[in-house]
Amino acid sequence: MMVRIGAGAGFQGDRIDPAIDLAERGALDYLVFECLGERTIALAQQARIEDPAGGYDPLLDRRMRAVLPACRRNGTRIITNMGAANPVAAARKTRAIAQELGITGLRVAAVTGDDVLDRIGTYVLDETGATAAALGSRLVSANAYTGIGGVVAALDAGADVVICGRASDPTLFLAPLVHEFGWAHDDWTRLGRGTLIGHLLECAAQVTGGYFADPGVKDVPDLAQVGYPLAEVSEDGSAVITKLPGTGGQVTRATCIEQLLYEIHDPARYLQPDVVADFSGVQFDQIGPDRVAVSGAGGAAATGLLKVSVGYRDGWLGEGQISYAGANCVARGQMAIDLVRARLAPLADRIDDSRAELIGVNSVWTGGAGGAQSPEVRMRYAARCHDIDTARRIGEEVEGLYLTGPAGGGGATKHLREVLAIASTLVPARDVPTTFQMEEVQDEIA
Repeated sequence: MMVRIGAGAGFQGDRIDPAIDLAERGALDYLVFECLGERTIALAQQARIEDPAGGYDPLLDRRMRAVLPACRRNGTRIITNMGAANPVAAARKTRAIAQELGITGLRVAAVTGDDVLDRIGTYVLDETGATAAALGSRLVSANAYTGIGGVVAALDAGADVVICGRASDPTLFLAPLVHEFGWAHDDWTRLGRGTLIGHLLECAAQVTGGYFADPGVKDVPDLAQVGYPLAEVSEDGSAVITKLPGTGGQVTRATCIEQLLYEIHDPARYLQPDVVADFSGVQFDQIGPDRVAVSGAGGAAATGLLKVSVGYRDGWLGEGQISYAGANCVARGQMAIDLVRARLAPLADRIDDSRAELIGVNSVWTGGAGGAQSPEVRMRYAARCHDIDTARRIGEEVEGLYLTGPAGGGGATKHLREVLAIASTLVPARDVPTTFQMEEVQDEIA
């Protein structure tokens, strides 16, 4: 027996066309859309506060319309965390989309339980050293990284589409393997192997050459048409990572190794809700063009703790940018920084943090190659402020440089937004039960 799982997205704003290609000709058993980041879920919770019917991924509508017909036709089941802060609303929206498309009999499950805002107050946050309750009205969200339980239960109940919130990224891929192969929830070796497969696929095109590419150093063919990856998984948890014929990008030992190491602290102890995965013995074998065999992962019992991402309001960000080009542009850009800094000095007690930089000279690498000979620079000044009015002044002062600053400034922009910060803590897994509810698309009654 073999299970084919494809990655339809690696982040919220990922491209949709490669997912459509997988849905149409990937002969997949499962198509997985991994679309949540830590700040993404906090922003979704904020959106749900403003609109109780919202809070799910803004691209859910487009993605579902794009892939549901082919997935239904080909018997491909969909798993996604596009439910974000509101999986139930996302499931109902998916059901409505299916009805509009004339798809009947579709069973859509919403997995819930990751929202722990009602019980997070007494837990101490790593970043602040204080309890979550100490944030008071600034506290926006608290979502635990849940495991496979709710997703497996929904698949066991016959769901064609499973929509959850803040599940662990590899969970989205591990759950269907547990469901299909009947792996025991304490089969640590196989759970570790399934976690490896999930980790390799969760960032989509990163394992097919995206983010890997570096011209002249690590060349990747036809990256403009890069295909998303899929895994051919065997019952013992070994797999082949590949992509569809005719798509751009590449699957090689090198792309797989880079993805293996991505966001991994200790390869021998990759902490997940259902298992502590061990990637230290993983082996990659190139068995053909764009085909890499994966084996050697293991696992141990889970810690019994779940990470929780806590979102909270942390002031307002004001930002302004303006460009300078030609002779002496670096000096003029630095003069612009000095002027804005001096003009904002009276507001220092209302500004928490500020940053000034010349993009192209020192915005990423201080003392970079641009230096005094750079042909152009873009000055950026940003500050996190106590209140919206102070934050608004940041962009206004940069824009004011048009006539009160150095010569030749152009293309000024300004930006204002509320800051949502993220902190984290651990909670006992036993205190975060997950469940699901099913939405079914019925035939129209004449």
